[in-house]
Amino acid sequence: MSERNVLGGPLEPCGTDPVTGFFRDGCCRPDPGGASTHLICAVVSAEFLEHQQSIGNDLSTPMPAYGFPGLVPGDRWCVTAPNWLRAYRDGAASFVVLAATSAAALEFVPVEALREHAVDVPSDPGALGA
Repeated sequence: MSERNVLGGPLEPCGTDPVTGFFRDGCCRPDPGGASTHLICAVVSAEFLEHQQSIGNDLSTPMPAYGFPGLVPGDRWCVTAPNWLRAYRDGAASFVVLAATSAAALEFVPVEALREHAVDVPSDPGALGA
């Protein structure tokens, strides 16, 4: 079965510049082994990046050894659902691309919180009310 997004449709890619996802395939899909919760496709802001750094998750500093260029505001990146939820509760949530956010994120984050920060509109906007 193919991966689904939080809107119930097929999971769309999040980003390839830089290439994101736990598997570095551009998609915010769950790890079958349960090691990763990089499920939310975030469009990062300066505030979100600062918040992440403040909780020990530095997404801004390049790490060439791991092929990580460091993020800048406007980049799309698969972030962990628990860290996104923490930023949300602290008032520093990033924007979210719903079509590229895994349905598995709903195990951690209420869909209403994701919708509050949505920056994409599906081809059927009625799906947002489902």
